[in-house]
Amino acid sequence: MSQAMNSNEDYCSFTLPSDLSQGGLPGEADICKDLEDSDPAVKRAALKSAIMAMLGGEALPKVLMQVIRFCINTEDHQLKKLMMLYWEVVPKYQPQSAGSKEKPKLLPEMILVCNALMNDLNHPNEYVRGSMLRFLCKVKDSEILGPLMASVKQCLEHRHSYVRKNAALCIFHVYKLFGDNLLPDAPDLMERFILAETDICARRNAFLMLFNCSEEIAIEFLSQNVDDVMKFGEGFALLVLELTRKVCRRDPAQKSRFVRVLFQMLTSSSASVSYEAAWTLVSLSSAPTAIRAAASTYSSLLSSQNDNNVKMIVLERLEDLRKKHTKVLQEVLMDILRAISSPNPDICQKTLDISMPLVNSRNVEEVVSLLKREVLKTQDSDMDKGSSFRAMLIKAIHSCASKFPDVAEGVVSTLISFIGGDGALDVVIFVRAIVEQYGELRPNVLSTLMSSIADINKSDVMCVVLWILGEYCVEEETIKDAFEEIMTNLGDAPYLVVEKNEVKKDEEPTMVTKNVVLADGTYATQTVMSEPAKKTDDVSMTNLRSMVVEGDIFLCSILASTLTKFCLRKKSKARTIKSLLAMCGFAKMAEVKASSQKSAQSDLAERITLCSRMLLDSKTSEMLSAAWLDSGKQTFSSLLAELRDKAAAETKEEGSTTVTQCDDLIHIRQLKNSSGAGEIDLDDGSDLLRATGQGSEGDSGFSSGLKNTHQLTGFSDPVYCEASIIVNDYDIKLSLILINRTSDPVSVSVELSTIGDMKIVERPQSRTIGPLDQCVLSGSIKISSTETGHIFGTIVHENPMNPSAPKGYINLNDIHLDIMDFIKPATCSDELFRSMWAEFEWENKVAITTSIESLYDFLDHIVAKTNMSCLTPINRNSETHFLAANLYARSVFKEDALVNVSVEKKAEDGKLTGYIRIRSKTQGIALSLGDRITSVQRRIAEDDAAPQATGTTTQ
Repeated sequence: MSQAMNSNEDYCSFTLPSDLSQGGLPGEADICKDLEDSDPAVKRAALKSAIMAMLGGEALPKVLMQVIRFCINTEDHQLKKLMMLYWEVVPKYQPQSAGSKEKPKLLPEMILVCNALMNDLNHPNEYVRGSMLRFLCKVKDSEILGPLMASVKQCLEHRHSYVRKNAALCIFHVYKLFGDNLLPDAPDLMERFILAETDICARRNAFLMLFNCSEEIAIEFLSQNVDDVMKFGEGFALLVLELTRKVCRRDPAQKSRFVRVLFQMLTSSSASVSYEAAWTLVSLSSAPTAIRAAASTYSSLLSSQNDNNVKMIVLERLEDLRKKHTKVLQEVLMDILRAISSPNPDICQKTLDISMPLVNSRNVEEVVSLLKREVLKTQDSDMDKGSSFRAMLIKAIHSCASKFPDVAEGVVSTLISFIGGDGALDVVIFVRAIVEQYGELRPNVLSTLMSSIADINKSDVMCVVLWILGEYCVEEETIKDAFEEIMTNLGDAPYLVVEKNEVKKDEEPTMVTKNVVLADGTYATQTVMSEPAKKTDDVSMTNLRSMVVEGDIFLCSILASTLTKFCLRKKSKARTIKSLLAMCGFAKMAEVKASSQKSAQSDLAERITLCSRMLLDSKTSEMLSAAWLDSGKQTFSSLLAELRDKAAAETKEEGSTTVTQCDDLIHIRQLKNSSGAGEIDLDDGSDLLRATGQGSEGDSGFSSGLKNTHQLTGFSDPVYCEASIIVNDYDIKLSLILINRTSDPVSVSVELSTIGDMKIVERPQSRTIGPLDQCVLSGSIKISSTETGHIFGTIVHENPMNPSAPKGYINLNDIHLDIMDFIKPATCSDELFRSMWAEFEWENKVAITTSIESLYDFLDHIVAKTNMSCLTPINRNSETHFLAANLYARSVFKEDALVNVSVEKKAEDGKLTGYIRIRSKTQGIALSLGDRITSVQRRIAEDDAAPQATGTTTQ
C-alpha cells in the first residue's frame, strides 16, 4: 500500500465513533505515553486517536514503534481489530526527495509488523486467523504479503471452515493483484482445495478464484459435478450462472456445455437462483424450449413470492418475453393471471396489461371465467382495491368480448349486476359497445337494462342507459316496455319539491335547560335550543325522479331526447301526450330549481322546444326524424371503428422489427456439427431472429450507450475522463472511464455531488492508474422524483511515487439529466384528466413562440419532444385557426403530468400564438417540463430571442 493511499478513507474497514475528535485530538507525545499504559482501554483510546489524526493528514512517525512495542502482542481482540485499521493507514515506505523516481523502500519497522501478522496467521484461535486473513485482502504491498504466503497456504488445511474460506479469499486477492509473482501455483493449489472441500462458503470462494483466474479449471470442475451443483449452495449457483453468461457471450459455441446445469437451476428452491437462471437462459437462447422453461419459472416466482418489488421485476421480464415470444407465453397465461389476486393494484394492472394481448380463441373462455370470478369477489366491501380493481377487470373483460363475440353474452349479464354500484360507468360503457357490435345480443341486453333502471343511482350512468334505450329500441314491444319503465320510475309532473311554510307546534324549536360539570369541577346551568330532526325525503321516490327533482338538467335533456325518439319511431297519441307533459315538467323545474347546472337551462329549453315541434308538427318531424334517429348510432359506430383501427395500428407498430443488414452471416444449424450437443440446442431460433432483425440488439445497445456518453475533462488534462450514464427507472448507473495521460503512475479520487432530488448511493472508489493506462470506475445514484438534475464533481490526482508533490484538481463538466428519461407516454379517460386538472395545485404557463406555421405540425412537435400522448382526437382534414388539445404522461415514479395546448393562428401574419399550461402534483415536474417545452421552442425559433414568457410557477 503506497504512502499516497494512506490518507484515503475509502480503505478503512472499521467505523470509529465521531465523538473522539470532540475537544481536539491529543498530541503525538500524549499518544505515545498512553500506548505504554497497561490498561487495554487506554491503549484503545490512544490508538483510535492516532488513526483519526493520521486520516486527517498527520504523519506521527514515533507512534509506529510504540505500537510495535506495547500493542503488537496483545490478546485483546478489540485492540487487535484497531491495529488492523492502523496497519492500513500507517505510512509503510520511507519518504523520498522531490523528483526522485526510485522505487520507495519499505520501513525497517515493517519487518516486525510482518512477523506480528505471521503470528496471527498461526494463532491457535481460528477467529484471530480468519480476521487476519480478511485484513490481508485489503493489503496491496507485495513486500508485506510475500513473507506471509506460506502461512496463508497452511490455513487452507485448517480444521475450521471459517479459516479455510477466508484463506481461499485471500489467495484470490493476492493472485489477482500480483499473479504468478507471489503465487505461481495458485490455480493448481485451489483446484486441489476445491476437490477436497466440503464447506459451502469455502467451496464458493475457491470457485470464485478459479472463475476469475483459471476459467478452464472452473469449467472442468463444473462438468464433473453437474449433478451436485444444487447441493453447493445459493452463492455457488450464482457464480455458475455468471460463468455461463461470460463464457457463452464470448464463445456461443460453448452453450451446449451449460444446458444441463441451467435447466437444473430453473427448479432451484432459491428464488434468486431460479430467477437468474431463467434470465440467463433467455439472454443466451431464443429456442422455444428455453423460452417455455424460463416463462414457467417466471410464472412460478410470480405466484410464490410475496414481495411486491420482486413481482414487479418478474412482470417486467414477462413483458419483455411477450414482445418476441407471444405464442410461447400463451401456454402459461393462466399461471400469470394468478398474480391478479395480489392486494397491490399496480401489480394487478401490470398483470392484466401483459395478459390481455396473450388471449386467443383457445384460452379466452378460461380467462373470462377467471375475470368474472374476480369481479364477483370485488363485491366484498373489505377489499382495499375494490373499485379500482373492478374497473381494471371490466376493461379487461371488455377487451376480451370485443375480440371474441362468443364470450360477450356470458359476461354482460354478470356485469350489469354492478350497474348500481362503484364502477357502474365502466360497466355501462362496455354494455353500450356490446349493443352496437353484436346485434344478436341486443334484445336480452335491452331487457336487462330496463329492469335495472330502478337500481341506478348515478346521473352519468343513467344518461348512458337512457341513450342506449333511445337508440336501439326499435320494435313496438321493446319501445312500449322501455317507455313504461321510464315513466314508472319518472312519475308524473310536476318535478318540484313542495315546501310547506306552516310549522306545526311540535316542530318548533324548544329551549332545554340542564346542569353541566365544568372543567374545574363546579356546576353550571346550560340553556340550549333543541331543533326537531329534519324529515328525510320521501323514501318511496325512485332514483330517476330524485335526480330530476334535484335539478339535473343534463339528465332531463337526455330524457327529453329519449322520449322523443320513442314517439317518432312508433306513433302513439297517448305516448306523445305523456312525453310532452314530462318535458313541460322538466322546463318548469329548470326555471325554479337552483342547481350547479343552472347555466344549461337555456340549452334544455332549446332542446325541449325542438322535441315538442317534432312531436306536434309533421313537417318538422319529416325533416329531422332521419337525422334524429340514425345519426347517433352512425357516429358511435364510426367512433368504435376508429378506436379499433387505432388499437390495431398500435399493435402493428409494437410488433414491427428493424431490418438487419443483407450481408450479415447466417448460421444454418442443420449443417452444424452435432457433437457435444445437450438436451436442446440453445441456438435454435436465433437464425430466424437474426434474419428478421431482432438479433441486432447489441448494436442498438452500443449506439444508445454512445448517446449517453459525456466528456467531463479536456484532452490536455493529466487525467482524461468521460462518463456513460444508464437510467433505469429509480437508479442511475454511472460508469467513469479514466485515462492517465502522463508517464508516471497517478492515484485518482473522483468526488461527485448532485443538484436536485438525487442521492449518491455508491461513490466511485479511489484507484491508482499506471502510466498511459486506464481504468473504469462505477457509481450509483438514487432518484426519488421527476425533475431536472445535475451531477458535478472534481478529480483529485497525485503521484504515489512522489508524496511531497502537490495534489492536482480537475473540475468536471456538469452532467445534465433530462426529464425525458423519466417520462413515458400514457393514457387516461377524459373524466380522470379533468378531475386531476382540478386537483393538482402546481401550474406552469408557457407562452408559445415558434416559427412553425401549421397548428398540427406544432402539436406533433410538442408531443414528440415532450414524450407525451395526445388524448384529444384531432381531425387533420378540417381547416381551422384554433386548436386545443390535452396531453398526458406518467413518470416512472407514478407522477402524472397534464398539459393543455391552446394555440391560435393569426390571420394577419400567419404566426402561432397562445399558451401551454402544465399541471402536476409536484413542483419539480411542472418546472422541468416547462423548461423542456421552452427549450424545444427556442431550437426552432427564427431568431435567438427568448420567449415572451419563460414560465411562472404558482401554487
